[in-house]
Amino acid sequence: MKKRVGWQRKIKVLHLITRLDKGGSAENTLLTALGLDKNRYEVLLAKGPSTESKMGFRERMEVDKSLQIAQSDGVGIINIPKLMRRIDLLYDFISFIKILKIIRSEKPQIVHTHTSKAGLLGRLAAFVAKTPIIIHTPHGHIFYGYFGRVTSYLFVLIEKLLAKITDKIISLTNQEGLDHVRLNIACPEKFISIHSGVDIQRFISAKPGGDGLKASFGIMPQSLVVGTIGRLVPIKGHEYLIEAAPKILKEVPGVKFVLVGDGNLRPKLERLTNALNVQDAFLFLHWRSDIPKIIRMFDLFTLPSLNEGMGKVLVEAMAAGKAIVASNTGGIPDLVVHAHNGLLVPPGNPSRLAEAIVTLLKDSNKRQEMGENGKLLAQRYSVESMVNKTETLYEELLAKNGYLQA
Repeated sequence: MKKRVGWQRKIKVLHLITRLDKGGSAENTLLTALGLDKNRYEVLLAKGPSTESKMGFRERMEVDKSLQIAQSDGVGIINIPKLMRRIDLLYDFISFIKILKIIRSEKPQIVHTHTSKAGLLGRLAAFVAKTPIIIHTPHGHIFYGYFGRVTSYLFVLIEKLLAKITDKIISLTNQEGLDHVRLNIACPEKFISIHSGVDIQRFISAKPGGDGLKASFGIMPQSLVVGTIGRLVPIKGHEYLIEAAPKILKEVPGVKFVLVGDGNLRPKLERLTNALNVQDAFLFLHWRSDIPKIIRMFDLFTLPSLNEGMGKVLVEAMAAGKAIVASNTGGIPDLVVHAHNGLLVPPGNPSRLAEAIVTLLKDSNKRQEMGENGKLLAQRYSVESMVNKTETLYEELLAKNGYLQA
C-alpha cells in the first residue's frame, strides 16, 4: 500500500456542479467537499443557482442548511448565476467565462467537475487555464433512456473529446464505467469506480414509525406497503409501477403504493392511476425530511427506472433492511444481487415487475432474508469509504504531477 506523504503546501480543489438540489449527484458532491481533510485541502464549491429545479420550499431550506454547514466547515461557496442544466448558448458562454475567471483567480491544483453541463464547461475552462489535474464525475450517464438517438450520439461524441483532456473519470459503479468504455469514450485506464457515499447509520438506526405512521397516511395496519423514492420524471419509470398495480392488487389485495418525490410528471401519473382504477391504492408524497422513517414503513422497496448511474436510494433501502425489486439496468446490478438482496427485472416491463413484487409480498421470510443480506451489503457504501477513495485518487494524481514531497 502506498504510504501517505506530506504536502508541500495545502492543495486547492475546486468542485463544480451545475446545480445543488436533493438529488444524488448534489449530495455526493456536498459530502465529498465536506469530507475532504481540511488540513490538507482547501476546498471550493462552485455551483449554478438551481432555478430550474423542481424543489419545494422545504427542500430548498434543506439545501441552504447544507451549504451553511459546508461553509462553517471551511468550504468556499462560489455562485455562477447563469449556469443552467438546459442548453442556452448565451448563458453557457457567460458561465464558461465566469468559470475560467474563477480558475485563473483561484489557481486550483485540481478541478473536479460533476454532472454533464458543469463537466463540459468546467473541463474546457480548466484546460484553457492549464489546470494540472482535471477530474470528472458524470453521476451516471445520459447515453440511453433520456434522449433520441441523434442527441445521444452527439453527447457521446462530446464526451469522447472531453475525455482527452480529463485525467480521470469517476464512475459510480463498475457498469457505468463499462458503458463508457463500450462506447469508446476513453480507454479503461481512464476510469475509476468510486461508489457514492451514503450516511447509512441514519437508516440503520431510524426508529420504525409503526402503525401510527401508517395511520397518519390513511394506511390500515395490516396493509402491505410497496414504496419508491425519486423525482417524478420519465427516466424513473413510475408509470410501469402504476401499470403493474392491477396485477399486484389482484394477487395481493389491499397493497398500498407510496411514491415519494416531486416532479412535473406527477399530474400525468395521477391521471394514469385513475385510468387504471387504482387511485385508492396509491399515495403520492412530496419530498420528506424523514426519509429514513418512511423507508422503514415500507414492506418492499422498488426502483423501476429505465436507467440509473447508481441509485443511492437503493443503498438507503438496503441499510434499512428492505428487500428490493429493481430494474436490471445501468449501475443497479452492482447494488442489487438477484435473489440475494432483491429481484431484478427488465426495465419498462410492468408484467415482470408485477410478478417479482407479488413473489416477495407473498413470502415474508424471503423479504426478511433479503433485507438482512442488503444490510450487510450496504456497509460498502459509507461516506467515509467514498471520501477515502477520492483522497487516494487525488494523492496519486498529485504525486504524478509532482505536488507531493519526496
